[in-house]
Amino acid sequence: MDLQNKRKKVIAGNWKMNKTVREAVEFVTKLKSLVASISQSECEIVVCPPFTALYAVAGVIKGTNIHLGAQDTFWEQKGAFTGEISPTMLYEVGCEYVIVGHSERRQYFNETNETVNKKMLAVLSVGLTPIVCVGETLEEREGNRTFDVIEGQVRECLKGIDGAKADKIIIAYEPVWAIGTGRNATPEQAQEVQSFIRRLYGEMYNPEVSLRIPILYGGSINPNNISSLIHQPDVDGGLVGGASLDVEAFVKIIHLCCS
Repeated sequence: MDLQNKRKKVIAGNWKMNKTVREAVEFVTKLKSLVASISQSECEIVVCPPFTALYAVAGVIKGTNIHLGAQDTFWEQKGAFTGEISPTMLYEVGCEYVIVGHSERRQYFNETNETVNKKMLAVLSVGLTPIVCVGETLEEREGNRTFDVIEGQVRECLKGIDGAKADKIIIAYEPVWAIGTGRNATPEQAQEVQSFIRRLYGEMYNPEVSLRIPILYGGSINPNNISSLIHQPDVDGGLVGGASLDVEAFVKIIHLCCS
């Protein structure tokens, strides 16, 4: 079986700190009609609103081909952790996915591979699917350290995750130098790193599992560059930032990837 061709595409919109509850509901109400023709067997559509809008969005997309994700979580399920949200809470509100270790969390909130690993373990323990982000800075790329950085992130963030859960993970390669900058990796650069991640995953677990997991690209994705990226053999979809805030742009990206 050609597992490359069997991998389902995943398009996840990371709204970051944008959209009120009203704006979020208006967005997904419009989105669900525009993507109704997309087959769930071929493509997984995910929206990741702010915490405040999760419950309302869950109600609008229930029974549709759109799935709910959160942008972050904490690694404990309950306790005296003021301001934090647990994986159990996210599961109960209707989330199926959680973004873990986004570069903005690392940059602005001092997340490390160790804390990302704690979150990964907590997310998997309640049956949610983590979308774990890895990626190098411009300084690291120019210093020819890309593969060392990526390997360290993958190995440390997945520490202690056994083979039984190895195929319940999504990896998103997001070169930090391409996030919110208008720059993006060339299709060849994305393929080179994502192929490396798949080989590494095969070494850590087994080659068959590595051929099943989706590896997404993220970093200034838009309707103009997604087609060239998605045709790379190891690019299985996208973690979309700014373009996911515009329903027309997001729909174009979805149809280009999944139709």
